[in-house]
Amino acid sequence: MRSIYDQCKDARQVYLDMACLSTATKNKALQAMATAIQDHQDDILAANAQDMAQAKETGMAVGLQDRLRLDAQRLEGISQSLRDIAGFPDPVGDILDDFTRPNGLRIRKKRVPIGVIGIIYEARPNVTADAIGLCLKTGNAVVLRGSASAYHSNLAILRCLRDAAIPVGVPKDGMQLLEDTRRESVKTFVCMTGILDLVIPRGGAGLIQSVVQHATVPCIETGVGNCHVYVDRSANLDQAYEVVINSKTQRPSVCNACETLLLDDALPIDFKKRLLLGLQDKGVRLKGCLLTQALCSDIEAATADDWDIEFHDMILAVKCVEGLDAAISHIQAHGTLHTEAILAENPSSIALFSQKIDAACIAINASTRFTDGGEFGYGAEIGISTQKLHARGPMGLTELCSYQYLLEGSGQCR
Repeated sequence: MRSIYDQCKDARQVYLDMACLSTATKNKALQAMATAIQDHQDDILAANAQDMAQAKETGMAVGLQDRLRLDAQRLEGISQSLRDIAGFPDPVGDILDDFTRPNGLRIRKKRVPIGVIGIIYEARPNVTADAIGLCLKTGNAVVLRGSASAYHSNLAILRCLRDAAIPVGVPKDGMQLLEDTRRESVKTFVCMTGILDLVIPRGGAGLIQSVVQHATVPCIETGVGNCHVYVDRSANLDQAYEVVINSKTQRPSVCNACETLLLDDALPIDFKKRLLLGLQDKGVRLKGCLLTQALCSDIEAATADDWDIEFHDMILAVKCVEGLDAAISHIQAHGTLHTEAILAENPSSIALFSQKIDAACIAINASTRFTDGGEFGYGAEIGISTQKLHARGPMGLTELCSYQYLLEGSGQCR
C-alpha cells in the first residue's frame, strides 16, 4: 500500500502538466472516459456488488446504500455527465478583466487551475467520475479519498477512467485514489500543506466538521443539507402539494431533499391533512409537533433533535408555525446554509424570506431538489458549498479555478 504522502506527492509533481493540457486534449480524454464507463460496465458493477454485499452485512443505513448502489442507468448517467463536461467551454485561460493603467501598464486577470485538489467523500462512487472529470477539464490534479465502504467501486471507476485518459496524453498521476482508507488517515490527508492546494469534504456533518477542525490545507465545506420547505398561507395549494411531495420523496437520500416541513397555522386544515396523508401514502414516516399530530394519525412525536437531523431517508419532521416570522426563526436556528424553500404567492412574504434566510440557495415555489449542478446547467458538480469563500452553492467548473494577474509593460518602473 502506497503512503498518503507518496500519492499526494506524485500528484503534485504533475500538476503543472495537468494545467498545460490543451482544451482539445482534455475534451478528447473526457469523451474516451465516457465511452470506457460503458465498455467496462460489467467490471464496475461487479466491483459495486462487492461493496453492496459488505454494506448489507455491516448494516449500512438504507439511505447510504442507495448512494452506494450502481446500476446500468446510473452508469449511463455517469457516462453522460463526462460527455457534458467535455461539451462545456473550457474556463482555463478566460480573461476576467483587462485594463490599462495611466502609465501604460496593461493588467489582465486570467482564470487558472487551483493546482492539486483533495476530495473526501462517503459511499458515492459517482463522485469518483464527477471529480475526475471536473478536475481534468479545469486542469487540476486530483487526489480522491473515498470511504472504505465504496473502495472496490471507486477503484474500478478510477482504473477505467485512467486507462482511457493516459493514451490521449493525460498524466497518469494526475488522478489518484488513496489506498489508505483508515479513518485516521483523513487527518494525515488534510494536513498535506504545500502539496494539496485545497480540500473538499463531501459527506455527513461529522466528516465535514472533523476535516474543518484538523485541516491545515484550505477547505470548502459542502453537502450537509437540513433543508426546509415553508408553506405560507398565501401559497397556491395544489402547486404546494406537488412541490412538497417532490422535495421529500423524489430522492430522499441526497443533501437537497427536504428534511423539515413548516406549515403556516393559517393554512386550511383540509389542505394540511391532505398533504400529510399524501406524504404517508408515498411511504414517508412523519415526526411532528403536537399541532401536527392532531391533524393526522400515525405521526410520531418529534424530539428536539429531529429538527436538526439530516435523515437521508423517507422520514420527515413537520412543524406548524405561527406564520412567516416563526418559520424564519426556526430555519435560522436549525438550517445548515444549504437550501431553503418558500411556497407563497405574496411578494412581500417571498421578499422577507429571501432577505432573512442565509443559505446558498433559496427556492421560491420550486422543489429543493433543483439545488444541483446538473439542474443549474453546470454539468456535474464537485459539491454544494455551504460557506461563502470562495465558492457558494453548486460548484461547477469555474469554482474549481483560481485566477492570476498578468502585468504587461514596456519597461515601466515604479
